[in-house]
Amino acid sequence: MNLSTMLEANAVNFPDRPAIIYDETSITFKQFDEDVSRAASAMVDFGLERGDHVALCAPNSYEWVVIYYAAIKAGAVAVTFSHLLKEDELNKIMDDCQPKVLFTHDDKLDEFAEHRRKRYLAYVISNQGDVSFTTLLEKGEQGFKAVNCDRHDTAAILYTGGTTGVPKGAMLSHQNLKSSIFNIAYYERCNIHDRALCFLPLNHVFGQIHIMNSTIYSCGATILQPAFDLEKAVAAIEKYGVTKFYAVPTIYIRLLTVPDLREKFKSIRYCFSAAASMALEIVLEWKKRTGLDIFESYGMTETATMVTYNDYYRHKVGSVGTAVNLVEITIRDVSGNIQQKGEPGEICVKGPNITKGYLNRTRETKEAFWGEWYRTGDVGVFDDEGYLFIVDRLKDMIITGGENVYSREVEEMLYTRSEIMECAVIGLPDAEYGERVTAFIVPQAGQRIDGVALKLFMRSRLANFKIPKDYVEVSELPKSSTGKLLKRKLREIYARQVEEV
Repeated sequence: MNLSTMLEANAVNFPDRPAIIYDETSITFKQFDEDVSRAASAMVDFGLERGDHVALCAPNSYEWVVIYYAAIKAGAVAVTFSHLLKEDELNKIMDDCQPKVLFTHDDKLDEFAEHRRKRYLAYVISNQGDVSFTTLLEKGEQGFKAVNCDRHDTAAILYTGGTTGVPKGAMLSHQNLKSSIFNIAYYERCNIHDRALCFLPLNHVFGQIHIMNSTIYSCGATILQPAFDLEKAVAAIEKYGVTKFYAVPTIYIRLLTVPDLREKFKSIRYCFSAAASMALEIVLEWKKRTGLDIFESYGMTETATMVTYNDYYRHKVGSVGTAVNLVEITIRDVSGNIQQKGEPGEICVKGPNITKGYLNRTRETKEAFWGEWYRTGDVGVFDDEGYLFIVDRLKDMIITGGENVYSREVEEMLYTRSEIMECAVIGLPDAEYGERVTAFIVPQAGQRIDGVALKLFMRSRLANFKIPKDYVEVSELPKSSTGKLLKRKLREIYARQVEEV
């Protein structure tokens, strides 16, 4: 088994169909597979062996995709992490994964100077590195075929975003990736005529597996952009007739400020959101403005994305859907006992898509599982029809005065207010209550936040212990490179401000 065989098949069956559109250049599946084969062949000639690590630390590009598939095709492991990380963060990851090959861009070379002297790193692929991408293709052979691997062999290692601490490398096997990609393509009804826009970072599970890999598997075209730019994204949709739009909640919120949205999105047949649960009010407003549903699933890096899907035919607003093919879900209490329907608890999953564990982290891997069941760290509840609802992150649950407050519930209520563009509710240390429910709010343009008015509004709708005691107006909320809200970072910022005062 090898993930890259799906690319080889497409090159035979649909050689002239567009695979990647990048920088206004369209690359066919035949050309794409030949470039991947050349890169894989050259890296093998340069000493790459089965199981070696190939690190990718660069913005989205056609070259990134080629090196990713070339590493996997050669039987090596593609290790992906964000190019936005700083030198100290990169040092920890590089020493953890110890790649034989590094693909990066010239602007990052100085930050990798120390590692270029280490024995584990054989060479750097970059224009000003040891070998350029162009040279790699010139030296390789286009007939190189995928190395046959065991289904449980690691194909990719994705470093988590570190929202709860130091990033960990989640090891995903060929089976993990292929089973998840198949589920995405099936549940989203992907086809060869689809054109999917991808501006989300390819080092992340959403961009890499859910968008790029599933689109390549289904022989659609991936319109690749280096990062999210509102004007460029909308222009690409209109220019290329994009049919599938993938984003995170913060991007949908920004797009709702665009005039004539229905006309600009007329080619789109399918919208999908991930990285964080979508507020109900945003989903309803999007439907009103575009006529399109926003579909959601539930998953994470460790599950190779999709665990549940909400639902192509019977979409239930506010839910993340039902379990996908071959994936099982249970809701458990703090002792690991299975909860009944309607009772919240930690979401635990098992299936062929679940990570083998974390690279070099035996203890963390053991703590992440109850037997075969992966512990997600998320609080959820099933309704009577088997639809899963995310209540909160376990670490985001606020305990105030002995009462549990799920920040998601409070945020949903705040989003019903027209003056609020974005919000985040967290618990901050409080001598009397243990934690103080606090709302950080980004107002709509031209609006201001009136904490007294909001508190009166919330009192008629939520129990007193759930109502934020403070409403802090901010210009923006801290987010990861994928647009995921970083509540841990918000707490850190607040703590520093208190210390400075």
